[in-house]
Amino acid sequence: MPSDTIRAALIRRLRISSGIAEEDIREIEALPISVRHFPADTSVVRDGERATDCCLIADGFCARSKTIANGKRQILSLHIPGEIPDLMSLFLHVMDHDLATLTPATLGFISHETLQKLHRRSPNVAEMFWRDTLIDAAMFREWIVNVGQRPAPARLAHVMIELRERLRLIGRTDGNNFEMPLTQEQIGEALGITAVHANRVIKQLRQEGIVELNRGRVNVLDERKFQELADFDGRYLHQSPTL
Repeated sequence: MPSDTIRAALIRRLRISSGIAEEDIREIEALPISVRHFPADTSVVRDGERATDCCLIADGFCARSKTIANGKRQILSLHIPGEIPDLMSLFLHVMDHDLATLTPATLGFISHETLQKLHRRSPNVAEMFWRDTLIDAAMFREWIVNVGQRPAPARLAHVMIELRERLRLIGRTDGNNFEMPLTQEQIGEALGITAVHANRVIKQLRQEGIVELNRGRVNVLDERKFQELADFDGRYLHQSPTL
């Protein structure tokens, strides 16, 4: 994969969400990146490990999660091309959660030393990456509300719309269709319900003519019902420099 392709989704996202300047784009384009390809369901960095690099998702999907003593897992967030899901490891030296691929993925690794030098050299880029971690925190707050307060059908609709809006920002949607490559078990882990319950919810949304999920792709059948069910307010994604 060419180096400009590896950085393309990140730069596109930062152009829209942070208004990145051309000189800062050149700084990012000059970053040395080590590219690795991962199969699906593969650990990138584990809870308790000391990371020495941050990973930029060039292609594929990843998830952050926590696993408790009885083996049950909670998916904490989903991550798409153009995102750096372990950026916090620059300053939090021991990982407190897992990061793994959901699909086959191409990841670009940037050493902590390189990123620290970039931050000192370019305060504007440092501010944009700081903003990214703050948006992460806003998304975590919304996921807590989603899992804790919404009924399961609304939870799933909310996660779907959030993913669609983030994919749209990097040009990865196709009309009413977009990719959501999660198994029923993984959907259950993201929503805090069992895989059996997740299956019932997926069927309910299809039967009510709202949305269908088939082979890892979402097709929105009724946008108005979809929005109403999710009770979605996208301000927390901060997809504009003014938000």
